[in-house]
Amino acid sequence: MRTIIAAALVLGFVQVQSAAAAETATCAPVSEEQVAKLFDRWNASLATLSPQEVAKNYSEDSVLLATLANKPRLTPEERIDYFTHFLQKEPKGHIDSRDIKLGCNWAVDTGTYTFTLKDGSKVPARYTYTYEFKDGNWLITSHHSSMMPEK
Repeated sequence: MRTIIAAALVLGFVQVQSAAAAETATCAPVSEEQVAKLFDRWNASLATLSPQEVAKNYSEDSVLLATLANKPRLTPEERIDYFTHFLQKEPKGHIDSRDIKLGCNWAVDTGTYTFTLKDGSKVPARYTYTYEFKDGNWLITSHHSSMMPEK
């Protein structure tokens, strides 16, 4: 009887562990094309000129190291503050080159882009977006953008 109880306990433990492993190993399907469209979504949110709309692309704990700011933006309020000022320039982004890496519920999009501002000036920069699939959505978990160091 003890053997049967012990076997049942071991089997139950294995099943719970297997279920937990399967749950954490569930990966949202994603392609390079879908990740490229995440930039398009972000860029379209810039066109709304609403800092709140842009901020919706970022996870709650995302880090923004922005092109035209020295201060890291670590909270939703700080990101909204940055985009309030950045959107006054009416930026339009264009990807010049990119490399996308895919993983289980994460993706990285790294490359170069150019922003055209409302005064016609262009700001070439390099970027990295990291994304995570959270609560059914792909969100930016970190965004680093810096102007090109060489002219």
